[in-house]
Amino acid sequence: MPLPYPAPLVLAPDRRLVYNTPMKICMVTSSYPKYPGDVTAPFIEGIASSVAALGKGNEVHVLAPYHPKVRRKRFENGVHLHFFRYMPIRSLNIWGYAESMEADVRVKRAIYPLTPFVFASSFAALLRLTARHQFDILHAHWVIPNGPVGTLVANIRKLPLVISLHGSDVFVAEHNPILKPVARRCFARADAVSASSDDLVQRAIRIGAPRKRSEVIPYGVDPDRFTPATATDPGAALRQQLGLAADEQIILAVGRLVYKKGFEYLIRAMPAVLAEHPRTRLLIVGGGDLREKLGALIAQLGVSQSVQLSGAVERDQLPLYFSGCDLFVLPSVRDQAGNIDGLPNVLLEAMASGKPAVASNVAGVPLAVHDGENGALVPEKDPSALAAAISHLLADPGLMREMGQASRRRVEADLNWRSVAARFMALYADALTNYNLRHLLSQLVDRRL
Repeated sequence: MPLPYPAPLVLAPDRRLVYNTPMKICMVTSSYPKYPGDVTAPFIEGIASSVAALGKGNEVHVLAPYHPKVRRKRFENGVHLHFFRYMPIRSLNIWGYAESMEADVRVKRAIYPLTPFVFASSFAALLRLTARHQFDILHAHWVIPNGPVGTLVANIRKLPLVISLHGSDVFVAEHNPILKPVARRCFARADAVSASSDDLVQRAIRIGAPRKRSEVIPYGVDPDRFTPATATDPGAALRQQLGLAADEQIILAVGRLVYKKGFEYLIRAMPAVLAEHPRTRLLIVGGGDLREKLGALIAQLGVSQSVQLSGAVERDQLPLYFSGCDLFVLPSVRDQAGNIDGLPNVLLEAMASGKPAVASNVAGVPLAVHDGENGALVPEKDPSALAAAISHLLADPGLMREMGQASRRRVEADLNWRSVAARFMALYADALTNYNLRHLLSQLVDRRL
């Protein structure tokens, strides 16, 4: 009764089975950094490149939709990249890449007509890719939209299937009566499921994800790329670039300008912060659909001189912002539609840069921020609580320095891409084991019949 995968597994010190030979992994995704330095879905590249780098012999291929701004080589950072086209007109290739959702609360109408073309093209491309290479694992990022394609091809090629959840996919599945049963069928076929927060895991289980095959794997960060500043005045370079005075304290927030980032509540907290710390500047880095609304709120509150919407910043410039700020703030919320972040990468990047964080106590944030140790956790949608926590830390530079050092230690110990890659490799071993068991049980049933 041969198994489809010999799966040479060994018992790790934590009593968990792990795969002991190099693996060949195929990932399918709807977003990937379009060029080096792009801030679109950097966590997907982080997962792919760190798994490829972990141990000798791992081979990772990523299949993603074409985008007019894609400027990538076929092999970068240890990852083989494959982009498929789905529309002959260049300007109509707008699927994925954080462009399919309007302010992250609803799917843009222009996306719906593209769906059958994207599905057919991605299915054909994934079928061709899995025919050319003998993969050990098929890994679909976002159960919607990539779970269905991954499930079909995994069944055809007889491959173990891993599904990773990143937030908006679970939200869409929860609220769309057509896509919810589709997600449920994908979960039923999945041999392992991962998510960046326990909140996402529990919501996925309510949709139909297998409880015993689902686990939390947080994102990571590269501690060599995001590092604490070594200068006596770490904010000097950033203040000089932005034309700020030497005595101004810098609060930094980074993310797309969408509801679930909670920037509205941070802006509403600023009058109280400025009443105690008038030489404070808030920088909100990122672009998005709410720029006009947030700009109007800033003007309405009379804080235009102290709050700046800095727009999108290239990824290679972000280390300067993280290392140069005094305090990082993540005011994430569950938006009006129920959508929420899992564990934003920008929080981990700030921590790696040795910064304390004031953050909302939601989703996967408590995995990174321990209240009173490396920052402060506050209730979501509470400008008063945000203002109090921010003002308390700004008043005590020594405490901020100690918390920043604790943030850096957390990243070095656990929240780095190498540690995350090891957890994904263990998840792949689980998927192989589960797939073999499923195959074995099926053979036993067939024999009895």
